Amino acid sequence: MHELNIAGNIADMVRREMSERGLSQVEAISLRLGRMTDVNPDALSFGFGVITRDTELAGAKLIIEEIPVAAKCHQCEREFDVPEFSFSCPSCGSNAVRLIRGMELEIASLEVVENTSATSL
Repeated sequence: MHELNIAGNIADMVRREMSERGLSQVEAISLRLGRMTDVNPDALSFGFGVITRDTELAGAKLIIEEIPVAAKCHQCEREFDVPEFSFSCPSCGSNAVRLIRGMELEIASLEVVENTSATSL
């Protein structure tokens, strides 16, 4: 299950960001996950929960935006969505296409709790 390894990498990246920015708590992590990555979103969320249990990331949730596959035709330059992994251009029928979307696996944003300190005058 490569999702567990990916979950661990995400947790490591978030911990580094927390350290660099002096953050104490992350409530949510937004991910962009392309359909071509072959990563199961449910397995990734489960693995993240297991990896972060009893850590500073415990309770942080993954918000996963699944990105559909899209391609661009080298012949006619049309950009098109790729349903059912059929990589033929719907305009000219060419198979000479390149992927332009659907391979993403990135942290898009973090939802954090601001560090506040009480001051008295």
